Amino acid sequence: MNGREQISSPKRTKEIIQRYKFSFKKSLGQNFLIDQNILDKIVDAAELDSSAGALEIGPGIGALTERLAQTAGAVTAVEIDRRLIPILRDVLSPYPHVKVRNDDVLKVDLKELFAEDFAGVERVSVVANLPYYVTTPILMKLLEEKLPLDNIVVMIQKEVAERMAASPGGKEYGSLSIAVQYYSEPELVCKVPRTVFIPEPNVESAVIRLKVRQHPPVEVADEKHFFEVVQACFVQRRKTIANNIKARYFPQEGRERLEALLAEAGIEPTRRGETLSIEEYARLSGVLLAAGIA
Repeated sequence: MNGREQISSPKRTKEIIQRYKFSFKKSLGQNFLIDQNILDKIVDAAELDSSAGALEIGPGIGALTERLAQTAGAVTAVEIDRRLIPILRDVLSPYPHVKVRNDDVLKVDLKELFAEDFAGVERVSVVANLPYYVTTPILMKLLEEKLPLDNIVVMIQKEVAERMAASPGGKEYGSLSIAVQYYSEPELVCKVPRTVFIPEPNVESAVIRLKVRQHPPVEVADEKHFFEVVQACFVQRRKTIANNIKARYFPQEGRERLEALLAEAGIEPTRRGETLSIEEYARLSGVLLAAGIA
């Protein structure tokens, strides 16, 4: 600690906002966290130390960035709002190992960023209070690009976090659950009340940790096809697997061939998409692919 009051304290947050005459942009989903205990839980979940790097997305005025800087050996913060860049460079000036980038993370070449900013770093985690309106695209980009990541620890909308961590059989379980669990092992860290933000968001939040897998839990011959099959099975959640698959892959055919393929995959045609495990989806995708259905 550098002796100054932490950025996350309500007093210092308000002082920074007033000093820079900063106005919140609703379109960017800007809500600044003012609770040190929640910040500690986020940073602890990332399992950082001086040999680790941290990539933060949407740092705001730097409350979480400051805590990361006090723990990790290298920190890069990517902020889309150029108005925040001078604020971040000022409040984070005591930390020379922090790099601030004015970029849209969805347009950044992340492999290039990792090569530039984390060369020589043993392991890297993403740690962020993500803008809720772009949570899923950002997380799927991080996972699909197969970056050398250890953990992804993010604060997101509570309902989205619950969907990511859901098990088969519940109403939260869907294509997002399967996609996230294919690339990582999700674990809910804590729930976060609205009252610990300035301004208060309209939704409840949660912190989730995604421990990035070295290898997927199932083997699939074609990842793109696998995810297309999963998506097809959730197009209409109330419909059976047979009806959803027929609509996507057999619109002009009878049911005989479809039911034979489902039997080969060991799946009852009357089941619904939310009851199938990731292993069953892998099997179904494999059977369809082997039959030339893509």
